[in-house]
Amino acid sequence: MSGSQSAAPLDLLGDLVACARRAGADEADAVLIDSVSLSVGLRLGTLERLERSEGGDIGLRVLIGRQQAFVSSSDRSPAALSELVERAVAMARIVPEDPWCGLATPEQLARDLPDLDMFDPSEPDAEGLIDMARRAEDIARATPGITNSEGSDSGWGRSRVALCASNGLSFEYQVSHASLSVAVLAGDGASGMERDYDHTGAVYLGDLRAPEEVGAEAARRAVRRLGARKVSSRQVPVIFDPRVARGLLATLAGAINGASVARGTSFLKDRLGQPVFAPGIRVIDDPHRRRGLRSRPCDGEGLPTQTRAVIEDGVLTTWLLDLRSAHQLGLAPTGHASRATGSPPSPSASNFYLDAGAITPAEMIGDITDGFYITELFGQGVNGVTGDYSRGAAGFWISGGELAFPVAEVTIAGNLKDMFRELTPASDLELRHGIDCPTLRIDGLTIAGK
Repeated sequence: MSGSQSAAPLDLLGDLVACARRAGADEADAVLIDSVSLSVGLRLGTLERLERSEGGDIGLRVLIGRQQAFVSSSDRSPAALSELVERAVAMARIVPEDPWCGLATPEQLARDLPDLDMFDPSEPDAEGLIDMARRAEDIARATPGITNSEGSDSGWGRSRVALCASNGLSFEYQVSHASLSVAVLAGDGASGMERDYDHTGAVYLGDLRAPEEVGAEAARRAVRRLGARKVSSRQVPVIFDPRVARGLLATLAGAINGASVARGTSFLKDRLGQPVFAPGIRVIDDPHRRRGLRSRPCDGEGLPTQTRAVIEDGVLTTWLLDLRSAHQLGLAPTGHASRATGSPPSPSASNFYLDAGAITPAEMIGDITDGFYITELFGQGVNGVTGDYSRGAAGFWISGGELAFPVAEVTIAGNLKDMFRELTPASDLELRHGIDCPTLRIDGLTIAGK
């Protein structure tokens, strides 16, 4: 094995795959991920954390018939890579067969990778990140009613991803990300305290929201929660703020993940081609959004990606499939494989969003006599097999079409099958996070309070 720390990634991976074939593998692929990150953390104006990390890993998958094995290493010396190959081939000879595993055929591979502008070539220094975090926390702490801070964090990172396989796959690309967040507390021990936060993330550092905006929003959210109270148990219309509505969409992504469907562990496993939402609802998976936080020029197995309406006019149109789950379900792969260095490919969504509706959030709330506007959810009470949904919640009571007073220590409950069918989106969709949702209304949820 002739490798080195300084070898070009695709040359290094090509050599590794060729070595695996010579050692007895029928097929092989290898992935390399190099990353650099810088992060800072401040609290009460004092720098508490400054971290920089650089690392890289190589993962090798070998297949002998329908037996496959995975190994990974951060050591790129020739001796270490030779040992990596020997260990992978030896493991593949003794593991049980997986009838669904395999690489893509050459005809399935992506030919032209789109330029998605996923990499910011500029690199911030520590002083710049510290300044961002300090400005955000200073604005938040200066807000009347704010009495303490949990701190402000800012960070930046970049990664190089390379993938090579015996089927002819060979590509690499770079991605970057930046983020800023702040969390503060309002009130005091005598009258009660409340915590809230705000966060911004982007591919390009310059696309982050201004630190002052992030700090002011975190403070506004914390202060307005003061004086929260319980409400009595009942069934009412519930409004999900976009920040928590995203969680419902993430649950949908998990429910249509091909691996879950193939195992029979999804509450939507029998619903392909059937109405799941109300007519008019669209959910989009868009891997080609420029500067998207979850964009990908091709998937983790080298298959082409494309924008898909996974929900069209309320109907579930597709699963999210990698090669293995597609083989298992007898369907064509959809280009949704994601990949790490030490595990097999698995399906995942890219930029995933629920399309905006026609009415504003104010109009959506305006006809509610009594209801609940949720700004925060707690706990993990979501059953992916049955769709049963029960979570702690906080937010604001709606009375006479307006937000009346803050609410805490209540539980909402329902079933996701019913919740999806009753869901109505507002017009305030913003594409900021990779999984995005407008304000949502669901009528008839159960509120458990006092």
